Amino acid sequence: MKEKKFLAGPACVLRKLAAFFKGEIVLACALGAAAASMLFVTPDREYLGYIDVKVLVLLFCLMAVVAGLSQLGLFDRLAQKLASAASSLRTLGTILVLLCFFSSMLMTNDVALLTFVPFAIAVLRLCGQSRHTIWIVCLQTVGANLGSMLTPVGNPQNLYLVSRYGLPAASFFAVTLPLCAASLVLLLVLCRLTPREKLQVPFTPAGAVQAGSGVKLCIWLFLFAMCLASVLGLLPVWAVGLAVLGYLCLFARPLFWKIDYALLATFVCFFIFVGNLARIPQVSAWMQQILTGRELLVSVLASQVLSNVPAAVMLSGFTQESASLVAGTNLGGLGTLIASLASLISFKFYVRSPEAEPSRYLMVFTLVNAGLLVPLYFFAKLVLG
Repeated sequence: MKEKKFLAGPACVLRKLAAFFKGEIVLACALGAAAASMLFVTPDREYLGYIDVKVLVLLFCLMAVVAGLSQLGLFDRLAQKLASAASSLRTLGTILVLLCFFSSMLMTNDVALLTFVPFAIAVLRLCGQSRHTIWIVCLQTVGANLGSMLTPVGNPQNLYLVSRYGLPAASFFAVTLPLCAASLVLLLVLCRLTPREKLQVPFTPAGAVQAGSGVKLCIWLFLFAMCLASVLGLLPVWAVGLAVLGYLCLFARPLFWKIDYALLATFVCFFIFVGNLARIPQVSAWMQQILTGRELLVSVLASQVLSNVPAAVMLSGFTQESASLVAGTNLGGLGTLIASLASLISFKFYVRSPEAEPSRYLMVFTLVNAGLLVPLYFFAKLVLG
């Protein structure tokens, strides 16, 4: 009996690990890639130089701050106030899409979708407009992916690339601002295709503000400003890390469970993988040959199969064309469902909704993404010169 219990223990652990990695497929691939690269480059002291600690600390701080702001209900109250002004389905759809587009610039694309996609599904159901859910959610998804490209804190690959290349703000925005403006124009054109049906949005009043939440809001906003200052090189990252960590430990310990540690681990694994590839002469030479003169195209295509965050980490080890990688990995978030991991968030929420049609969702999602990716790719070539 004791032997059976002993055997059941490891089996249970293996099942839990399998379930975890099934839900974190990118982390599993990153871990596998890192382990495989170790067969060719024996672990040594140089491994420590692979890890970009600044990126990891800033990612941790940003996720904690956004979790704190979400806990206060800031984003929910903002969404209710904006959407309650809608008088037609087209207006409501446009508001829901623009919420994702603009909010993702500061709260990241995945958090924007986590906040506003369930909100959109619920509102459309209450209004009796569930048949338009696929269209609205697909536009919300591309809106979040495109809006997040504007700022260094909008998505993880921007934060990484700014840190990796030491990009000045002027150089970064020279690439992202025109692309984001063009994306907004195209997105508004697609929003115009939403039927202009009259509707009433049946909102209940937003919950009362909790005692002390105003002070907490000010603190979280101050910490967020510190994160932005660190990204721009105005504050040392260790000061921001200590400030956020100290506040979490003293006043917001439950938020430690809101941090996406799988994303942080994924970055560590890809840092090891890319660092090892760069130390293999044949691989390094081959990657540089493929990338030279084709940085934009290769980064867009690599994002379709790796997703844009791993693509940015991998390709950055073999080129100094930072502008092309910024444009390519951001636009590369359009396309397949895995091109941006944030897109999977929307898909998961949709398939859990009543009367979901996953195959139809994928068809509409692919058409919308392809319809935006092609013109934006050629526009990016003009921007990059």
